[in-house]
Amino acid sequence: MEWINVIVQGVLIGGLYALFAAGLSLIFGVMRLVNIAHGDFIVGAAYLAMVTITMTGLHPLLSLVIVVPLMAAIGYAIQLGLLNRVLGDDILPPLIVTFGLSIILQNVLLTTFSADSQKLNAGALEIGSIPVLPGVDIGYMPLLTFVAAVAIIAGLQFLFYRTSMGRAFRATSDDGEIAQIMGLDNRKVFAWAMALSMAVVAVAGVFLAIRANFDPFMGPSRLIFGFEAVIIGGLGNLWGTLIGGIILGVAQGIGAQIDPGWQLLAGHIAFLVILAVKPRGLFPRID
Repeated sequence: MEWINVIVQGVLIGGLYALFAAGLSLIFGVMRLVNIAHGDFIVGAAYLAMVTITMTGLHPLLSLVIVVPLMAAIGYAIQLGLLNRVLGDDILPPLIVTFGLSIILQNVLLTTFSADSQKLNAGALEIGSIPVLPGVDIGYMPLLTFVAAVAIIAGLQFLFYRTSMGRAFRATSDDGEIAQIMGLDNRKVFAWAMALSMAVVAVAGVFLAIRANFDPFMGPSRLIFGFEAVIIGGLGNLWGTLIGGIILGVAQGIGAQIDPGWQLLAGHIAFLVILAVKPRGLFPRID
């Protein structure tokens, strides 16, 4: 039962990694942009939730009602006012700009909130669990995180393939010039894609803040987990991102069971092995 529990817990933590990765995958799928500041925006959303809770007294999960639209608005403004100016055939300028955003955001958070770690208190949700098998319990919060990841990815899939906004995303991604000829404004399409990505980031940030301590400098490590999940699943494939997160979580759980010091190493090794065997990931998007 011990190993079954390890795998179950690994699958559940994979849901959190999928949340980290979903926005990253979405943005790459639409505009081929690798957002280096993605992890820092996740942490920024956690701090925004903390401020919201302090001001309103809302439960951390209810703070999403405020944090999600605020983060979406920030994403829309950043894309429209800054990132659209550097997008083009050369991938280097967007990388440099998002790297700069990462450094700026880390220092703003440090100056505003200090280097002390913080955590959001969700009460009974954090300690409650459901007994499934002898020695195997599923915590309410990990289960809720996994369900949220599945629901968000399913919602994004529906939006991409069943709505006019999704058709605009796919048309712009496939051929931006033709999309413009057909009347689409690529700048606004990209801005809405970034807004959607940042809405997912907001959810990831709040769930991260409930499940673990956070500080201004933990963004890059969240980016790495998200990036590895995206690569394992296949660039631009949202359901593949969920599978990638699960593989990463299970690998880390097995590594920790063998030796606590191997937890992160096991995840990185799984990533490298899959990358060596399937350079485009397990389920690459077919262009």
